[in-house]
Amino acid sequence: MLTPRQVVAELDKYVVGQHQAKRAVAIALRNRLRRQKLPPELAEEVAPKNILMIGPTGVGKTEIARRLARLAQSPFIKVEASKFTEVGYVGRDVESMVRDLVELSVEMLREERLVEVRTKAEQNAEERLLDLLLPPPSRPSFETEAVATTGSGETGQQTREKFRAQLREGRLDSRAVEVEARERSFPSFEIIAGSSVEEIDINIKDMLPGLFQGRTRKRRLKVPEALEYLIQEEEQKLVDMDSVARVAVERVEQSGIIFVDEIDKIAGREGGHGPDVSREGVQRDILPIIEGTTVNTKYGMVKTDHILFIAAGAFHVSKPSDLIPELQGRFPIRVELEALGKEDFVRILTEPRNALVKQYTALMETEGITLRFLDEAIDRIADFATRVNERTENIGARRLHTVMEKLLDEISFEGPELAGRSITIDDAYVCRMLDSIVKDEDLSRYIL
Repeated sequence: MLTPRQVVAELDKYVVGQHQAKRAVAIALRNRLRRQKLPPELAEEVAPKNILMIGPTGVGKTEIARRLARLAQSPFIKVEASKFTEVGYVGRDVESMVRDLVELSVEMLREERLVEVRTKAEQNAEERLLDLLLPPPSRPSFETEAVATTGSGETGQQTREKFRAQLREGRLDSRAVEVEARERSFPSFEIIAGSSVEEIDINIKDMLPGLFQGRTRKRRLKVPEALEYLIQEEEQKLVDMDSVARVAVERVEQSGIIFVDEIDKIAGREGGHGPDVSREGVQRDILPIIEGTTVNTKYGMVKTDHILFIAAGAFHVSKPSDLIPELQGRFPIRVELEALGKEDFVRILTEPRNALVKQYTALMETEGITLRFLDEAIDRIADFATRVNERTENIGARRLHTVMEKLLDEISFEGPELAGRSITIDDAYVCRMLDSIVKDEDLSRYIL
């Protein structure tokens, strides 16, 4: 229910700059909400406005899409276009991106349902565990043991409640019980089925369900382990997977987001040789998915008409016009992301919630080290990262990770021996650690 302005504000907490890209995804997200308020017959006609992000690596393309999906609580998957090949060649089938998205959506929804049934599952598991600890009176040997443990003259219910109190207080944790545990059969065959069957759209586990259900065997577990195992069993019983699958498919169809990275790697027309020959073929295979088609998954048929596709590429060698016209037409919104400079790096190091300076400070605190970065040091780090990007390959904000690792190499290595110390990172420290490497261009090319 966030407004476009609020979406941009949330994205600003994690991604520096790139205002136009943030506006574009915020509008696309809001248009989804608007479409849901339309009459069904009109809503069906409103197609999502897919987005093409153009910009060098490390400027925030993937992060914007990922954070957007989290804000919308939408099923989200990132795929790399270069991993797909034309049908008939060795490689992944393009429809697998939709199948993977459905699997992810099912898992998301299952986790939500597990949270809802957790309390009930704990209650049921507790009752089952009490049955194991204190079997019914029909078994005299155990009844005798229960009376000896808790005292004679008690009713069965009183004894049960006494055991319940002891269980909750942890006084029975040292005891062991026998639990019927399900074991997996034919694990090696299952792995083979899972990896190879996806391409031919058959699931052996669905065809022969009994083969993979596994047999049960008695396992002797400590009470805490047995309780956790029984809770998991009860959760599985309480979650209606048919309902989960149905809602998950609907969620994918109405709010799924697929991020297609490296789309520039498949930009090209016919006439190439060698591995390039299938580039246009991959584009033509992807086209129906983006235009809107029906994909067969193990959870049912999934329509892709209203899935939002966000494609991204650096387009250093190729350009968007090298894509086939039909595919270009399916990405009406195009935004160009700007290369990052020194000022952006300073902000990236300090402003976002997951800023690198905050991360490293927190990591060192776990060793009892207080790490403090002066403004002059942050400015110098940004300067070094910018210079290395200019002299070698420009990998954007990812350069900061390599620079920070090199900068804090000594502190990280000696961390356990520096407990209780306070260390200030100033301009002189940064220069001492990085200056010689940045000056040696050949060395920086390989190290940074």
